Amino acid sequence: MITLTLILGLLASAGSVAGDLAIVGACIHPAPDAATIEGGTVLVRAGRIVAVGRDADVRVPDGVRVIDAAGRVVTAGFWNSHVHLMAPEFGNDPPRPAAEVDAVLQAMFTRWGFTTVFDIASFGGNAAALRTRIDAGEVQGPRVLTVDAPFFPEGGTPIYIRDLLARMGVASGEVADAASATLRADRQLAAGADGVKIFAGAIVGGETGVLPMDTGVARAVVDAAHRAGRPAFAHPSNAAGMEVSLAAGLDVLAHTAPFMGPWDAPLVARLRAAGVALTPTLTLFEVELAREGLPRETVEAALGNALAQLRAFFAAGGPVLFGTDVGYIDHVDTRREFELMALAGMDWRAILASLTTAPAARFGQGDASGRVQPGMRADLVLLRGDPADRVAAFAEVAMTVRDGVVIHDDRAARGTPISHVISPVELP
Repeated sequence: MITLTLILGLLASAGSVAGDLAIVGACIHPAPDAATIEGGTVLVRAGRIVAVGRDADVRVPDGVRVIDAAGRVVTAGFWNSHVHLMAPEFGNDPPRPAAEVDAVLQAMFTRWGFTTVFDIASFGGNAAALRTRIDAGEVQGPRVLTVDAPFFPEGGTPIYIRDLLARMGVASGEVADAASATLRADRQLAAGADGVKIFAGAIVGGETGVLPMDTGVARAVVDAAHRAGRPAFAHPSNAAGMEVSLAAGLDVLAHTAPFMGPWDAPLVARLRAAGVALTPTLTLFEVELAREGLPRETVEAALGNALAQLRAFFAAGGPVLFGTDVGYIDHVDTRREFELMALAGMDWRAILASLTTAPAARFGQGDASGRVQPGMRADLVLLRGDPADRVAAFAEVAMTVRDGVVIHDDRAARGTPISHVISPVELP
């Protein structure tokens, strides 16, 4: 049996390499269900955590980079389970300079503690191109998972994305029948997609309003993902879209659905029985509806419904995944989302779970991600404040570490205006 003493001895005898570091003097929240360690050390070797404990109990080998985290809080690296990699800097035709890409990744993700993101709809191969550059070390960013292009109902390209698709010169993603849906889903999954996304209810405007996807088409897409062992996301929009989502066997609701009103107990029970997870994206509705110039009372009513839906789902034990929809919206600051989740009844440990253990488990990475413990990837966040005191501190990121490598340090990034480095998607 390999003991901690032997591991530390091996570390002491080996030279320091990229991904070797020690974070000392920190307040460590190892996981949502674990006791806090005051005055603790996290020791990392070759991108993996090899020891966690009180400073007095963990010896730091010579030659290892030491980060003094006195007054800081350490958690596992954050997941953002709802993003869109549509910024022009992420494309590959032609590739943008690495410095430009780094700046956008910092503005959107790494400065907020995200070490893994799930792109749940992008076009033109952006996500795959970006993932290749990050994995090669050419640019510094989070680990990228993607569904590639989404699936829209026939005649159901959402009204708010039509101009974008026309400018990009890409196909809309509409599917007319189950056979063509299966063919395309199989093709995307074989090419490296980590899941699929259906618009079970597509907002098309006009007299139709929301167009539901044919249930057979929706089920064909979801079944293809499940055969490949990958998750299916659904955008419900309204009650009809919710029914399509459930009938298709979805895994993750990409949003709450504020325009269908609060969720009653029978619907929540059905979602729980189906094992569905929820990404609330509460800030999205507040930001988007206000941008559209809707009356304040309309915005507040929609947000109130979204809060009520999350409150009912969470109270029933439903798994919640943190997500912001950044890349569709250009609102990158995560503070408001944390505050709204707290208003819906989630305490700091539940919010930490939505950022770490819940997505890691949902997406099959619970044995490598989501906890600050030996054997896990050294994906870590250093916070300036303690979310146990106020949940907004989850947004006060001092440093982001992925695989033992610092990919964001606020000391270097201070003074860089977000608006100068992010190119928001222009939408009608």
